[in-house]
Amino acid sequence: MARQPPDPAQGVFETTLVVDGRAVEVDAHLARLEASLRTLYDLPLPTGARALIDEGAAGLALGRLRLTVVPGEEPTVRTAEVDSALVFPAQLCEIAPFTVSGWNGAHKWADRELLAGLEAEFAPAVPVLVDEDGSVLEGSRSNLFAVREDAVVTPPTDGRILPGVARARAIEVARAAGIEVVERALDVDELAAADEVFMTGGVRGVEPVGRCAGVGEWGSGAVTARVAAGLRRAWLG
Repeated sequence: MARQPPDPAQGVFETTLVVDGRAVEVDAHLARLEASLRTLYDLPLPTGARALIDEGAAGLALGRLRLTVVPGEEPTVRTAEVDSALVFPAQLCEIAPFTVSGWNGAHKWADRELLAGLEAEFAPAVPVLVDEDGSVLEGSRSNLFAVREDAVVTPPTDGRILPGVARARAIEVARAAGIEVVERALDVDELAAADEVFMTGGVRGVEPVGRCAGVGEWGSGAVTARVAAGLRRAWLG
């Protein structure tokens, strides 16, 4: 069965972590949303977008907030509580590679039919998209990082992956801690040879990876722990 690319007509969205009634990294999320709206639809950020986020986050102790913008419609906000075990999780997750062609991951598409289908197919593993040229791109809910000899490699924001808010902050945190971070193409063989692998996302923060089907296995690592600790401080205090 053919797998269709995301439908731009369904709009774009942002998902933020909410802690004690406060949405995390609001400025960065709104900036990315505005960039997508202007690029895709030549539209400005909706008036009152920040107020919608603030109102939606109020009273939520720990959760996620999703702001969706569809051309020609009023923006909507949905919230849900989140289990604390899912935020900066200690448990190693599993990922599974899936080859795609012409993936445009630069925007947070509201049409998640393809990604949701992959998540159902590979569950409980998280699907990781791999380009036909062998480049590892991103997870269905996250950006990917590989650690080798205490240096971190992550795929570049070349239009094929989402410029993740958590990704950007994790890079900032790592460099501030003296960890080398290189943004360049990462292939499956290099991923297999990594000492540690982790993912970053707007709700889970830093998520260690323990296994990739058919590729490799990794344990918890010191670099992942340092990046997670730094991002946790930035987000949770």
